[in-house]
Amino acid sequence: MSTGELLNVDPVELKFPFEPKKQISCSFQLSNKTDDYVAFKVKTTNPKKYCVRPNTGIVLPKSTCEVIVTMQAQKEVPADMQCKDKFLLQTVKAPDGATPKDITAEMFNREAGNVVEECKLRVVYVFSPQDAAAHDGSEVGSSMRGSVSDNGQANATEFVMAARTFTEEVQDKSPEAKALITKLTEEKNKAIQQNNKLRKELELLKRQTGKGGGGLSFMLVFLIGLVGLITGYIMKRP
Repeated sequence: MSTGELLNVDPVELKFPFEPKKQISCSFQLSNKTDDYVAFKVKTTNPKKYCVRPNTGIVLPKSTCEVIVTMQAQKEVPADMQCKDKFLLQTVKAPDGATPKDITAEMFNREAGNVVEECKLRVVYVFSPQDAAAHDGSEVGSSMRGSVSDNGQANATEFVMAARTFTEEVQDKSPEAKALITKLTEEKNKAIQQNNKLRKELELLKRQTGKGGGGLSFMLVFLIGLVGLITGYIMKRP
């Protein structure tokens, strides 16, 4: 809320629940805290993009007035969800009994000696309730799948938010992940060493097969099968 000598303005951030290809509206309220009639005018840095109703008007003494700002449909969602558009609200005392028809540009001319108050309002893009639910951290996968639009292109904003949530989860769990990877790597190295040892023994048994008889042949078959099992186990490990 912004408090001036004439009016209270609430809010000073115009929050638009952004949806591409759809008109979106938000509003702010002007409260006259004086016993005077107060005239106001609303200007914007991007007049083609917004429609303000009313963009000029009179707020009666101790009364309120709602101003509705409608943003024209936009083709794409900004990747960073940032907006540089701003609004300027100008207010000035008006003659008693004044109506909107009595408002002139000269009333807001400071060079003419008029006391004009100004309040700047900034535009903020926010997610619609549906998008906010889709970006729940427990549903990152479904959010990323849902970030593809009808024409097959990724919705940039949804993708960025889903990727950010996923990254945060990975970072939070990185110590456990690193510990698990280290353990599995050690087990894999031990298995490889054991496999190499068995292969050497197998080569030795092969050379002795002609001398050792049936017992050695049975042992050779057993070791060949064991080496095969260990090799398969190693190949399945990360």
